[in-house]
Amino acid sequence: MDLDRYMHPLSDRYASREMQKIFSPARRFGTWRRLWIALAESEAELGLDISDEALEQMRAAVDKLDLDKAAEYEKRFRHDVMAHVHLFGDDAPAAKGIIHLGATSAFIGDNTDLILHRDALELIRARLIRCVEALTEFAREHASLATLGYTHFQPAQPTTVGKRATLWIQDLLLDIEELDHRIEVLRFRGVRGTTGTQASFLELFEGDHDKVDALDLAVGQRMGFESTYPVSGQTYTRKVDYAVQASLAGAAASVSKIGHDLRILANLREVEEPFEAEQIGSSAMPYKRNPMRAERICALARHVITLSIDPAFTAATQWLERTLDDSANRRVSVPDAFLALDGCLVLLENVARRLIVNPEVVRRNLAEHLPFMATETILMHAVSRGGDRQVLHESIRQHSMAAARRMKEEGADADLLDRIAGDDSFGLRADELQEMVDPMRFVGRAPSQVERFIECIVNPVLEKHRSNTLNLDDPKLHV
Repeated sequence: MDLDRYMHPLSDRYASREMQKIFSPARRFGTWRRLWIALAESEAELGLDISDEALEQMRAAVDKLDLDKAAEYEKRFRHDVMAHVHLFGDDAPAAKGIIHLGATSAFIGDNTDLILHRDALELIRARLIRCVEALTEFAREHASLATLGYTHFQPAQPTTVGKRATLWIQDLLLDIEELDHRIEVLRFRGVRGTTGTQASFLELFEGDHDKVDALDLAVGQRMGFESTYPVSGQTYTRKVDYAVQASLAGAAASVSKIGHDLRILANLREVEEPFEAEQIGSSAMPYKRNPMRAERICALARHVITLSIDPAFTAATQWLERTLDDSANRRVSVPDAFLALDGCLVLLENVARRLIVNPEVVRRNLAEHLPFMATETILMHAVSRGGDRQVLHESIRQHSMAAARRMKEEGADADLLDRIAGDDSFGLRADELQEMVDPMRFVGRAPSQVERFIECIVNPVLEKHRSNTLNLDDPKLHV
């Protein structure tokens, strides 16, 4: 560990090895070489004079990356792509004269970025699916556990712990839907030349437009893309980066909402994130059990959301066919967004699979407020036994105010039901009143909504994506 250099927290503390591998130098520069091979193979198929020996040497050297030597070349040439052209030529001498034939730096850099975007989006989607799986089990387990609902963070009509979890799941399903679309419409930049006119390739093929089109298609297909963006300047439109990072920001908003909810529930002591046997909540307060995972989720999600502004400005400020002020920004903002969201989702899955519910606390919090919510039911029963609605309404109002005042001023339990049972004008016994405040009478269709949501909405998505996970050792990623 080099203690004299800045270490990026995303790679050091938060992002998974899988996501780090996607944005690693080995993956990036290895993809550069695969692009040069795809270009040379396609050009050879279409009639350019490229020997089998050159192609064989390129294929044999594809993973022979000496990054120290590449750095030496870059120091000499002050150009990263040309440094690797020379390095690849050293490793495949028969191909020295044809590597990068007709291409520009954007052919290498932009197409590689799109490939990495695709792989990273697939990994994010796979992580979202795992989070949905974990939360679905949680929702199913607690589908019928009645809990106090909140609007404006004030006590509201009861719901169930499982039903609340379906709100989280639904947001994540929308994110999966968005990523499905984003992956589907992501295209290849292709072979476009210096300003997108394909002039160099038209020259190579002696004015044959059909061969230029065939080259564009062939290279893209070799790299796993069925289509390219129809036109470009020097680069693919930076609106693509904005669309991708907006999708990431949407997922970050979802996990942040879940994180905030869990922090609130931890304060209420109803639902808690896992807490390890030797975990320390505070250096000064030994009793503390802070929701540090949920807090970290919110912190990283905020970073992803704010990073979505970067590509918006980049897309908005590209001059004519291209300016280079996008480069330094994209090197930072794009990987950071993917790595930070990856870290969020690793944490969320960890939390979701081990959430702790304290049923007795849930019931106690609900019981404290339920009598006030049952006043309409109590009123209707009393009227059905001959009571005067207007008189009884005023009596309930006064009893409610007195019970609430007792809770606030004395810190005592609510005694609303005792007050009503002792008021002869209602004609209701204490056991009858207790039956009226059965929590399950107030949760409506929440339990059945959970069951139906999982069966009709969640399960089809999980089934669709059951085999849709990213294997970083899959040969298709190394075409």
